[in-house]
Amino acid sequence: MQSRERTTRTIRRQKTDRMPLYGWVSENMSEQISEAFGSVAAFEDHYEFDLAHLFGGPQPMELQGTEELGPSDLLELSMTDPDDPAPYADLIAQIDHHRQRDRFLYVQTPGILEQYNTYFGIENHLMYLLLYPELMHEIYARQVTWTRRFLNNCLDLGIDMIHVSDDWGSQQSLLISPDHWRSMIFPYHKQITAAVAERGAFASLHSDGNITSVLDGIRELGYDVIHPFQESAGMSYAQYQQHYAQDFILMGGIDIQTTLGFGKIDLLKREIERVVDTFRNGGLILCTSHFVQDHCTIEELITAYDTAYALIRA
Repeated sequence: MQSRERTTRTIRRQKTDRMPLYGWVSENMSEQISEAFGSVAAFEDHYEFDLAHLFGGPQPMELQGTEELGPSDLLELSMTDPDDPAPYADLIAQIDHHRQRDRFLYVQTPGILEQYNTYFGIENHLMYLLLYPELMHEIYARQVTWTRRFLNNCLDLGIDMIHVSDDWGSQQSLLISPDHWRSMIFPYHKQITAAVAERGAFASLHSDGNITSVLDGIRELGYDVIHPFQESAGMSYAQYQQHYAQDFILMGGIDIQTTLGFGKIDLLKREIERVVDTFRNGGLILCTSHFVQDHCTIEELITAYDTAYALIRA
């Protein structure tokens, strides 16, 4: 079974030959990986990664300077043209590289909270949700119009899954109340997932932290994959398997906050084994919970992927 089919069948909760494997390894580890393997691409080939997480295409806005913006300021700024072909050139090159390896491809797409944290700062953004809800609805509506055009362009290029990165959680709970999430965030994500569904593609959500209080809402949104479903923030695989396993699958299982990068090799191996055993019957793409951090040694990274590679084939 090839990687693209294996991952597709996993997302559809169909029988496969083994668990798909991937990892967010390049952001902070590319130099160390290249020294050991020759390149990040060689590392991905060595461990037969089944997926590729792609970045590229236009950014929604091109801002100059670092001045602090408010909602009214931002609405005065123009958004870029998501149909301009020039910014997609690098993305097309990435697609060509990974298609030669028959990998399942997903592209990162702007979310709502995370996107505007960049412009406002997190604390200001959360405050603006309370002070200026009408302006924030206008901002989000404009963003989701842009995002829908962007994602359709990506799907036209052959992308398999649209990956929306939108951190909602702290280590204990949501950053906003579930009611505010429902009124301010849910409607725009619903437009994104509906646009993906119209194309017959998959949609995945990345959110760090504990998002337990909105799992029912995520089910309503229709996301196919949730990353990382963070146990170290108090989320429960048992709860997932009991209540949500028929609604979406998980991507993650190798926690970079507690497991990988701390020099505790025996713990690292035990945790990967525990997670693989928990999902022997499906429901998981084995992956890091976020970008591997630069305090991780190349030796530990190799140990993690040697362990994972062997376990999923056992």
